[in-house]
Amino acid sequence: MTRGSGRALVIIDMQRDFCAAGGWVDQLGEGYANTARPIPVLVRVLAAARAVGMPVVFTREGHLRDLSDLPAAKRRRTRGHGLGIGDMGREGRILVRGEPGWQIVPELAPLASEHLVDKPGKSSFWQTDFEHILTEHAVGELYVTGVTTDCCVQSTIRDAFDRGYACTVITDAVAAVEQRNHNAHLRLLTSGRIRFARALSSEQFVQETA
Repeated sequence: MTRGSGRALVIIDMQRDFCAAGGWVDQLGEGYANTARPIPVLVRVLAAARAVGMPVVFTREGHLRDLSDLPAAKRRRTRGHGLGIGDMGREGRILVRGEPGWQIVPELAPLASEHLVDKPGKSSFWQTDFEHILTEHAVGELYVTGVTTDCCVQSTIRDAFDRGYACTVITDAVAAVEQRNHNAHLRLLTSGRIRFARALSSEQFVQETA
């Protein structure tokens, strides 16, 4: 499958529930320091992409207020941690659209001209208009950033790989709650025989796109 020659920056799920004090991860007692770490890096990456007019696509994971798009199995699994999707937390109902915790962290607020994809699952392609946006901009390569490396980031990259997109993961602009999981999945994505994505630092990204 032939894709366009354009490039896009994809910022996955940098939401308060994942990356901020009082959010879901914080309330689970797992600590959000790792998932918040890419924020200052992404501020620089985002500025560089905007400076050259590169399309930027943000994603948010979240569910309808009546939870009609939330599979029962997914809700059960998340409740196994003690606080599940749809439950009331300190930042509103967990991962429910419109709640404070569902919003993107303010440091990375999208511009009105940028794309914002709301997704009910892990992959950015699942039941969204993400691929339509990429086609509209003739995008063939994705610079992938955000959280978490071991879940939504890798799900998006694997789906993109199967759809014929070239992927680049900006290594210091992705994170997971557990560092060992981040390390393992980053290695899986960027090395070995399959190599779903090439690896690039944020500094290299800035130089490459200047």
